[in-house]
Amino acid sequence: MVEGYNFVTLALDMMATLFVVALGLGLFAVLVMYIVDITQTKQAIRRNYPVIGRFRYFFEHIGTFFRQYFFAMDREEMPFNRAERSWIYRAAKNVDSTVPFGSTRDLRHPGTVFFVNCAFPTLGEDAMPSQPISFGPQCAQPYTSASIFNISGMSYGAISRPAVLALSNGARLAGCWMNTGEGGLSPYHLEGGGDIVFQIGTAKYGVCDAQGKLDDGKLRDIAAHPQVRMFEIKLSQGAKPGKGGILPGAKVTQEIARIRGIPVHVDSISPNRHPEICNVGDLLDMIARVRGVTGKPTGFKMVVGDERFFDDLFAEILRRGAQSAPDFITLDGAEGGTGAAPMSLLDNMGMPLREALPLAVDKLSEYGLRERVKVIASGKLVNPAEVAWALCVGADAAVSARAFMFALGCIQALQCNKDTCPTGITTHNPRLQKGLDPESKAVRVMNLAKNLVHEVGVIAHACGVASPRGLNRHHARMVTANGTSTPLDQLFPEPKPQPHALRDGAVGR
Repeated sequence: MVEGYNFVTLALDMMATLFVVALGLGLFAVLVMYIVDITQTKQAIRRNYPVIGRFRYFFEHIGTFFRQYFFAMDREEMPFNRAERSWIYRAAKNVDSTVPFGSTRDLRHPGTVFFVNCAFPTLGEDAMPSQPISFGPQCAQPYTSASIFNISGMSYGAISRPAVLALSNGARLAGCWMNTGEGGLSPYHLEGGGDIVFQIGTAKYGVCDAQGKLDDGKLRDIAAHPQVRMFEIKLSQGAKPGKGGILPGAKVTQEIARIRGIPVHVDSISPNRHPEICNVGDLLDMIARVRGVTGKPTGFKMVVGDERFFDDLFAEILRRGAQSAPDFITLDGAEGGTGAAPMSLLDNMGMPLREALPLAVDKLSEYGLRERVKVIASGKLVNPAEVAWALCVGADAAVSARAFMFALGCIQALQCNKDTCPTGITTHNPRLQKGLDPESKAVRVMNLAKNLVHEVGVIAHACGVASPRGLNRHHARMVTANGTSTPLDQLFPEPKPQPHALRDGAVGR
């Protein structure tokens, strides 16, 4: 009993000693912070309110997460609100996505789009899957796909190895394509077995020579992979038009450096444009070169700015002949996403997709090139209504990056430009990556793609058409400034081909 008593006493003494030591260290730390704060001159708050002022920066940091989970309403958060994220999470998990009671969406706000239901909707037995479309039918190796929702460009480097593996396997399971982004072709893109669109960025990672110029031999090597179905020349990106890609040095591992052909742990900054593309003629020359070397459909990605670009481009195509046209144009809206971009561009540069997409489609029609050039819509298309709107306006297909990031488990922590992503998607920290299981997440990628396409079909059937690609502008209306709505075919009437387009034989495939 005495021995037990002595043991308890000793334990209590040790705990008391540790408490005193910890308290002493804590007070010492507070004293050090106090001295540092009152002597530093960079931050007025810390100088005037030493130690306590530090909490301001802590609360500023965690405020982002508290707003997301506790204070923001379902429809008010940016860039993606809780209602949007919740639908994607449920669709990816393949669980019930129905909601009770009534919509929380304000249908009275100007700019709101809603669809026009038919008095006699399409019956289930009359519904049809989306019909395949052909990209570059005149190419040596054209690409035919029925997919209307696909994975947009996310470079290996911007996202992690397990993320690329999950997306590439998910693309195969869903029957859609995956864009590599400008970071080159990694083994993990190929391992999944899905269709791939290889993106040629302004730095030409993976297909450049020692001087940074396009290398035809490397282009052939990439095209030799049967999974690589198309090539996309990136002119600009929605979140940062006029600025090249940015990959912080902390994310440039040895493997990524080898794939891209850049130094390890050095910031990877792409040029703000292709140095050899100075006008529309140069662009068409580049398209012709890539298509000729690879034998595969080739197009370009851009953010619409000055609409006169289309007049210049399409007039030059008519002068050269319809065979010189790009096989597709990917239109990214100013609302597009990125891992890192200057806020001055992120907030202020480029035309939103709501305006850019009908403009581009109408310009193609005006010049008689609509059947020749396919249009792919990109930029915050993460739910069935947005994709259905894009099809109504004239897109042939849609692509999204952030929707599939949510399918992988993204919680919108806004850490993409750092190496600290808590879900393992945009980090190369092995400890954080281990939480992302490529096998299970690939299933979620597949579920999202299939469920979104299914619900686009639900919208189409309610409008009275048999398949999503049957949607047209008269199937949707937009609320205008006076509070009433107007059909999209009246807001954006499609022009008829001009006489010069018909005369030059641009119409047709």
